[in-house]
Amino acid sequence: MDLYELFRAGLNSAVGPTAIVYALAAIGLNIHFGYTGLLNFGQVGFMLVGAYGLGISVSIYGAPFWLGIVIGLLAALVLALLLGLPTLRLRADYLAICTIAAAEILRFVFRSRPATNFTGGPFGIPSQVGGSGFSGTWNALNPFPSGTYRFGPLAFTHTRLWVVIVGWALVLLMVLTTWALMRSPWGRVIRSIREDEDAARALGKNVFVYKMQSLVLGGMVGGLAGILLALNQASMAPDQFLPQITFFGYTVLILGGAATIWGPVLGSVLFWFLLASIERGLLDSGVMQSGAVGPVRLALVGGALVLLMVFRPQGILGDKREMMLDA
Repeated sequence: MDLYELFRAGLNSAVGPTAIVYALAAIGLNIHFGYTGLLNFGQVGFMLVGAYGLGISVSIYGAPFWLGIVIGLLAALVLALLLGLPTLRLRADYLAICTIAAAEILRFVFRSRPATNFTGGPFGIPSQVGGSGFSGTWNALNPFPSGTYRFGPLAFTHTRLWVVIVGWALVLLMVLTTWALMRSPWGRVIRSIREDEDAARALGKNVFVYKMQSLVLGGMVGGLAGILLALNQASMAPDQFLPQITFFGYTVLILGGAATIWGPVLGSVLFWFLLASIERGLLDSGVMQSGAVGPVRLALVGGALVLLMVFRPQGILGDKREMMLDA
């Protein structure tokens, strides 16, 4: 087993498109759970509507690429409103149940036979060639000539490099936006809602409106993660948006530190570095066959999440008090 190859595999995964997508999804969850105390167990649903908002509008209806991105973000906004209006006045567990159920309902609706003309059914919307469709437009914007680009142990194709550069720029933009919001009066209000919403209400704050704003903002960041996922894969299918994506996102968030600015980013980088290195080591050593990667990955993530919640619930960068809702 070559340790350098394990390091290289982990590093390529840690800075690659998958880590970027999960960093964006975890930033959205951080706004929901870390700062506001909202239990959103259906972040993957926001990713799904964001991706399909782009794919359907551009590939099916021929809308401009930029308009498809706007439609994807607006679809996430509408989903947040539909989920938040009936649940945010109730206890937190109602939102958790509603979000995870809505994400699964959307997945089954999008893969159903009646939706085939719009969503492609279970096969989804495939990669477009010849400059047509969302992936064709995205590739046409790529300034890098065809080839493989190497940066020490890192190696990217020209399409992957384009996604990596744009993706990390978006992550940085979302981090700076979160930082600015949490230092503003709005950020102080949603922190107070997380700690004691009755006290915030007694001070004259409209708790429902602030919760709704937080749900919309975090959901749209999740929609952006779904858009980037679709652009990286140049395709989308409903069964790519499974519930475990949300719980991978929570693992990333808790690992890095909830209610911290850089926690989701650090968590995503470490999570995918460790996961890719371990999987590569198990495969190279012959302990595991390639067909067993999926179940072993779920077992590793589940075990890591349990250990984190028991021994380090605040994560690497977090404060333990930030994880004590209603403390």
